[in-house]
Formats: sequence, structure tokens, C-alpha cells
Amino acid sequence: MGFLKAEIEVSSSIELVWWAWTRGERLVQWFAHDATIEPYLGGAYELYFNPASRDQMGTKGCIITHFEPKERLGFTWKGPDEFADTMNHEDALTYVLVTLSEAEGKTQVVVEHFGWKEGEEWEKARGWHEIAWSHVLGSLKSALESGKGDLCCSPQAAHQG
Repeated sequence: MGFLKAEIEVSSSIELVWWAWTRGERLVQWFAHDATIEPYLGGAYELYFNPASRDQMGTKGCIITHFEPKERLGFTWKGPDEFADTMNHEDALTYVLVTLSEAEGKTQVVVEHFGWKEGEEWEKARGWHEIAWSHVLGSLKSALESGKGDLCCSPQAAHQG
């Protein structure tokens, strides 16, 4: 089934984009309601989309599978609850690879989502994620380009004021 691919150009430095993906306090400003991120190979990459429950609508148990600072971030992935029976058990997890490249003060963000299997439910899940990743990248772009909040600055500067 190949993979899904979504990409966007963000008018922001590669450092700020990297921190947006790898720091939980930043990720919650554009992607999920809560997150547990341990930014190292094998560390947790858990996003929670339902603020009332960490056991629903999230990536609990997912881990970082690829970690090249400011270049590539890979992690295992779980789909929304409606596809839990299809793709959210250990032998059916999918994988996401985020690749960053910077040119002329802008950062190209490419998300590739691998591990899709055959079947009607997998097709539905894949279609859902195709739309979702487009929305996610749009949210990242607007959050970073707004110049507001912690996403505008280095983590040190954000905690000094």
C-alpha cells in the first residue's frame, strides 16, 4: 500500500520547527491536548487528543524510532479510536517519519506515514490520515508563523519572561 506523504513550507527556522515536534509543551500548542515526549531514540511519543482520558484517542505506548536532531524524527503511530481494532495493536502499528530541511529562512516539513496494510478498514484509516496530516501541518504552519506564544522563541528565551 505504500505510504502517505504530506508536506508544507513554514516561514520559520528549522530549530523552532524541530522544537515544535519534540517538546511536549510546544506540541500541545498546535497538535494535541496533552503529550508525553522523551526526545531520544526509544523515548515516548505519546499524544493525547481527548483531554478527559489518556486511554482514548491517543498514541499511548508509541515511541521514537528515529532521532536525528533538526533533520528527522520517526515514531510509531496509532489511529483514532474508530480504527483501533485495525491499527492500534502492537503488530499493526504504523510509522511516521518527519523530515525537515531549511532554505532561505524557511523550513520544508515532510511527513511520511508508513505501514499501511490491505483491506477496507485500512483504506478508510489511510483516507482519514491523509486528511488529518494535511490539517496537522496547516496547524503547525499557522502556529509557528503567528509569532505568538512560546513557539516564536528558543526554549530558554520563552522561560525568561
